[in-house]
Amino acid sequence: MCGIYGCVGKRISRELADQCCDRLRHRGPDGRGVWQEGDVTLAHRRLAIIDLTEGGSQPMSYADGRYWITFNGEIYNYIEIKKELEQTGCRFFSDSDTEVILAAYQTWGEGCVTHFNGMWAFAIYDKEERTLFLSRDRFGVKPLYYALKDGGLIFASEMKAIMPCLDQVRINGEMLRFFRIFHHYEFREDCLIQGIKRFPAGHNAVFKDGQLRVRRYWNTLDHLLDIPTDHGGQVEMFRELFIDACRLRMRSDVPIGTSLSGGLDSSAVLCAMHDIASRGDGEAYQRDWQHAYVAGFKGSVLDETAYAKMVTDHVGIGSTYIDIQDITDEETLYRQAYLLEELWMNTQIPQMAIYENERLDGTVVSIDGHGADELFGGYSFNMQFALLDAPDDGAVRMLAETIREAENIGDDFVDMEAWTRRRIRKTKIRHLCELIYRDLVVKGDYCQHPKFKRMDRLAQSLCVETHEKILPTLLRNYDRDSMASGVEIRMPFMDYRIVAFAMSLPWDSKIRNGCSKAIIRDALCDIMPYDIVYRKDKKGFNAPIGEWIRGSAEVYLDLVNSTRFLESAAVKDHKKIRKGLYDFIKNEDPDYNADFAKAQRLWLELNMFVWEEAMIKNRVS
Repeated sequence: MCGIYGCVGKRISRELADQCCDRLRHRGPDGRGVWQEGDVTLAHRRLAIIDLTEGGSQPMSYADGRYWITFNGEIYNYIEIKKELEQTGCRFFSDSDTEVILAAYQTWGEGCVTHFNGMWAFAIYDKEERTLFLSRDRFGVKPLYYALKDGGLIFASEMKAIMPCLDQVRINGEMLRFFRIFHHYEFREDCLIQGIKRFPAGHNAVFKDGQLRVRRYWNTLDHLLDIPTDHGGQVEMFRELFIDACRLRMRSDVPIGTSLSGGLDSSAVLCAMHDIASRGDGEAYQRDWQHAYVAGFKGSVLDETAYAKMVTDHVGIGSTYIDIQDITDEETLYRQAYLLEELWMNTQIPQMAIYENERLDGTVVSIDGHGADELFGGYSFNMQFALLDAPDDGAVRMLAETIREAENIGDDFVDMEAWTRRRIRKTKIRHLCELIYRDLVVKGDYCQHPKFKRMDRLAQSLCVETHEKILPTLLRNYDRDSMASGVEIRMPFMDYRIVAFAMSLPWDSKIRNGCSKAIIRDALCDIMPYDIVYRKDKKGFNAPIGEWIRGSAEVYLDLVNSTRFLESAAVKDHKKIRKGLYDFIKNEDPDYNADFAKAQRLWLELNMFVWEEAMIKNRVS
């Protein structure tokens, strides 16, 4: 995993190429390379994971210098592909997965990407054809941005590396307005900065003679699986897929570990790694994997360190505990905004702190549990759609009870049947709103696909969350959070086989016997602690932003009272935000849920100003 930059069809100076490339140095602290020839520039910042020798350096050439590549990501099944290509006569001079991509492209052309199990954003320049081939992985785990300018194409892993090539850096006001309303914009081509586009996930492109032709190569609904009709068979199929996905992601030439929350998903990953290692089947995987990093908010209701300790005790390894404290000051806020370079509803300080500690401890790869909630129904707002799928009153009551426990609503809550009836009515309204959202906003290939219309309501909502709403946003955030410290995240749940499997399951395989994500629990219950497998409440890894705003009140008050804030183009209603902040700080005995929602709304508006200062006005040390 690295940072990539390139400019094709437009001559640029070596000085400019170096400047753009080095804006990505946090992504690749282990090396850099720039290749230029005529109007072609390819650049690379290296994070060395596979083949730590100079043989793995980039930009890399192949076939006597005909093809040149700059690549960000990992191809987990590169060993199997390499063996297959060797049988066709391909020769290799390194142990890197990068060279495997080049050989695969020479052999299979654009279709090479369908052979890959991994995450990637790469560009291959063909000197003979004078064409550039671009590709981004199926779900957009790895970022890729581009700009078309003066007949040339500029691309990079982050917007900040393209910005020096623009005539002027301006805010895209339409995207700011869109974010205020919908919060998720990763499925859109437009970006927060005018003139920069987001390369779509699951697509390839060819740039030649000043023209960029983009083509989709992956739609999950075209690859749904034939799964067993009985739950036991489904459980066994998932277990095999998940263990294999973890095994492939344990391939590394550097130490690996995991960010452990104590929830089901991250615990499943660590327990699967332990299971693979305990069997010692001789496969190529990193033996130095026993590194768990547990972040907690001491004294906060969000703290889950006790659950994490159950898991590390179960697998018999130690852990590094990271006490996340409020470290809010202006410099930290600007630095975070610059490294994230996108907008979100909560601070990323806790997530960045985890991976910073991993890197300082010598762990360069983190195998984490992201993606399970969106794929298998871990959020209560998705579970509500299953109420519309329920065939009878018994199923409705089971679903309502599952939602109640997930939301941690006490047993003394109002009459369960009355609450269930209200939920069904509310769900119908929500479903109508969701359809309106899809029709007016998303307009994606997934909602238009014939197979989408035949899916149950829960599966439809999860398909949208996975491909067009929450998950693309979280994948983007975690890429920035980890790469801010030069750490690679690998996500077994995002294995394309598991995504296709999840989209093929009926609702009652995901929510079953009072449990969300039932298929995961049932498949892995014999390798995980009982209290983790059947834990039903859900906290999520979010900073206690309300407590932090009050604890750093002077910092935020200084921001909203500054001349810069009053003149900000990114702020919609300066006086309203300032008053809201004063009122929020004064409320010393808030209701937690209502307080968290207010804090998120405040942070959303304040962060737009901080983002503008960091990205547009370059207020970063």
